Amino acid sequence: MSSTPTESAVLALVPEAEAVVGTERRELDPTTATGVPAHVTVLYPFLPPAEIDDAVVARLRHAVAGAGAIDCSFATTGWFGEDYLWLAPRPSAPFADLTACVWEAFPGCPPYRGEHEPHPHLTIGYGSVASVAALRAAEERVAARLPFAARIESLHLLVGSREPDSWRVVADLPLTGER
Repeated sequence: MSSTPTESAVLALVPEAEAVVGTERRELDPTTATGVPAHVTVLYPFLPPAEIDDAVVARLRHAVAGAGAIDCSFATTGWFGEDYLWLAPRPSAPFADLTACVWEAFPGCPPYRGEHEPHPHLTIGYGSVASVAALRAAEERVAARLPFAARIESLHLLVGSREPDSWRVVADLPLTGER
């Protein structure tokens, strides 16, 4: 049974990460259970799902279309305090640029509600669901499988809720390098 979507996000999905961090994310990242795949966040939260229509999707596509595909690698882990374990995309600037483009097109949607500066990353685990020791052990396992490469050819607009398996892609946003 699917719940009514209550949230949305613009994400760069990274399917190549699943083989490297999938097991750890299932244990340590509660968004995995809601159906959110491995990703680098471009903008969260985005608009309430009820406000997303064809015009919004067209504006999003236009905002990101000027960016070309991103070839990146993930070779190192990082931490936000002892609260979040993550992977660093290199280069990170294209992701930061996409966040700026989407935020400029939707100024009422500041990244992370304006609570902190966006920093491109792929979350592995949260300290709110695991001990620091568990996160450090996961970091060791993941580090042994790094680096890996990824190619991001489009962003995705997802909607969902905090319920299991509720998140789904509702729009593909190609990074064509053309406007």
